[in-house]
Amino acid sequence: MKILVATDKPFAPVAITQIREVAEKGGHTLVLLEKYKTPQELHDAAADADAMIVRSDIIDAAVIAAAPKLRIVVRAGAGYDNLDLNACTASKVVAMNTPGQNSNAVAELAFGMMVYSARGGFDGKTGSELYGKSLGIHAFGNVGKCMARIASGFGMKCYAFDPFVDGKVMLDAGVTPVKTLEELYSACQYISLHIPANDKTKNSIGENLLSLMPHGAVLVNTARKEVINEASVIEIMEKRSDMKYLSDIAPDNADIFAARFPGRFFFTPKKMGAQTEEANINSGVAAARQIVAFFATGDETFRVNKPK
Repeated sequence: MKILVATDKPFAPVAITQIREVAEKGGHTLVLLEKYKTPQELHDAAADADAMIVRSDIIDAAVIAAAPKLRIVVRAGAGYDNLDLNACTASKVVAMNTPGQNSNAVAELAFGMMVYSARGGFDGKTGSELYGKSLGIHAFGNVGKCMARIASGFGMKCYAFDPFVDGKVMLDAGVTPVKTLEELYSACQYISLHIPANDKTKNSIGENLLSLMPHGAVLVNTARKEVINEASVIEIMEKRSDMKYLSDIAPDNADIFAARFPGRFFFTPKKMGAQTEEANINSGVAAARQIVAFFATGDETFRVNKPK
């Protein structure tokens, strides 16, 4: 089988070496398409591919239509909103992600931004500490669990809300479960978002929840920018000079933050939560292993689209 690695943002060379080893050991051929410039290049490369590994690359209906032999596409990473799941299902293509492989990298970035903000961007002036502060983890999945582990080292008090996770799992991780979002936001000076972007969560984080947070509130977003109601965040930050917003991707209205809230925000230049050498290797190799297992035994453990 031909496995196409199609990445506008290439994997590290060491990751490609390991991905190739997994693919070839499984009896497959690995082909690379890196730094492509046009959709047509992707369509041409996918024409005879049996499987694909991608990162943030858009796999839409046109790509699926251009790949008649395609049986599986794996997004190397947790988020998979770049995959057209309906198109995959319609063409009987299995779509997967690689949950958990980037989790520690994302959590470490969140804490890096929190420390940077607490210490005033390392401006030489008096800052504050994370020790003893309250951290609310909004969704207790793989990244949320890493957040709890790291927070314990900082001596933070951790709370979490996730209706899909048993409270005992949170308690075992040293985290206090809460029953409502309102309770979470009311209790915590820091809120860290780890929710997916879907119909229920898009534009869901705004003044209605942020207004509940105690003095010195800090919103940390390493999820998707689509979950933020950007206009509403502007409104609450206008009203509350004590509030800060830290995000692993600049909002569409970043220029307003720069003009109105200097020193009260930090945005990474591009989404980079998963951009560590370790996460790069982990997610790519996991994608290759999942493809090999799929062809060998029909394993669909990490499938994210519904069978037709």
